[in-house]
Order: sequence, then C-alpha cells, then structure tokens
Amino acid sequence: MIARYAIALLLLACTSAQGADYRVEPLDESAPADEVSASIAATLAPTGARVIRGTATTFCDIWLCKEWATETDFKPTSALLYPFIPGQLMGVVRFARKGSDYRDQDIESGVYTLRYSQQPVDGSHVGTSLTRDFLLLLRADSDESADVLDYSELAKQSAEAAGSGHPALLSMQRIAEDSKPLSMRHNEDHDWWIVGLEGKAKDGKSLLVEFVIYGVAAE
Repeated sequence: MIARYAIALLLLACTSAQGADYRVEPLDESAPADEVSASIAATLAPTGARVIRGTATTFCDIWLCKEWATETDFKPTSALLYPFIPGQLMGVVRFARKGSDYRDQDIESGVYTLRYSQQPVDGSHVGTSLTRDFLLLLRADSDESADVLDYSELAKQSAEAAGSGHPALLSMQRIAEDSKPLSMRHNEDHDWWIVGLEGKAKDGKSLLVEFVIYGVAAE
C-alpha cells in the first residue's frame, strides 16, 4: 500500500511538472557583469525580464540590447517576420537550470548571448519551419564582442553551446494581434510558451519580439 501511494505521488508530481504554466515579470537588475564581456554588457538594457515556471521557480532571465540595428526599408513576408540583421546581438539570457531549445537539444544552466539568425534556404531545412527567424544561443564566455557575426562563426559557436552538430535556437514567432510587451502566451496546439518583449530600434521606434521560450518543434 505504501509503495503504491509513493508511486501515485511520483506520477502526480511528474504530471504537474509537465503541465506547469509560465509567466514573465520585470527584473530590476542588470546582467551578471562577471559572466558577460564588457563589450556586450555595454549594449544591454539595465533591467530585464524574468520567466517563472509554476508558482515561483525561476526558469530564465533575459536582458535585451538597449537598441537594435534594423534593415532599411524592410517589409515582412510570410517567411521573414523581423527587420534584424543576421548575426547581430539581440540580448543575453541566463538559464537558472538545465533546459532545452526549440529542437529539444539540452541547454545547460548558465549565461548565453542571443543573436538573430535566419534559417538557411537549402535542402536540409525544407519543411522544418514556416518562418526563418530564430534566436541562436552562444555561450557568453566565448562570445565576447558585440559586433555582427557571420553565419559560419555564428552556427559554429551556437552548435558548441548545444554540444551537438546543430545550433542551439529559439523560434521567433509572428506577433499576435493582442500581444503586449512583457507578456506570455500559450500555443496549446504545440504546447509552446511564447514570451513577448519590447525593445527599441536605433531610430527610437519600439519593437515587439516574440519567441518560444519553452517548447519544441512539431514532429
């Protein structure tokens, strides 16, 4: 009887963990100066956002850049949603515990830079995503310059962060009609938790970005 009761409690705990909700709230602290290079730290906003799992468990902390460069005369398409320059720094994320990326690759706890990338148009990526906008994760201790990275170096460093042959990535999403800054929404069809954060372009305009902070690509 005791053994059955213990098993039931374990199953309940696992089910609750799998079904935990996520939310986001303001974070009134700066990125960790001892884990981010001075060059990159200088580009970051002084405050960030904290993603919380369940009632009080910190999942990750995110700091966006103070401003982002954007492509001139950019017009979004069905495949490309955001006006950013491939390889540019978007911000920094600190995972409080081991997590996973959009491809379900393990992401160890620690600090990573976030850089914008576009999925290559080649035979290896046909049908893997409806859109090409992604954020790639690089280990903060190996990504020391805020300069734009070319794709080969970006992909190499991001794959090293994932400990695999494929970059570690988070899928950027189309902005929902009712989206707001500092928000979280749940795509129940895919079990994606999508965080919405607001940054600024160099021309001063506000830009809302949304990306899957927890959840994996559909099979």
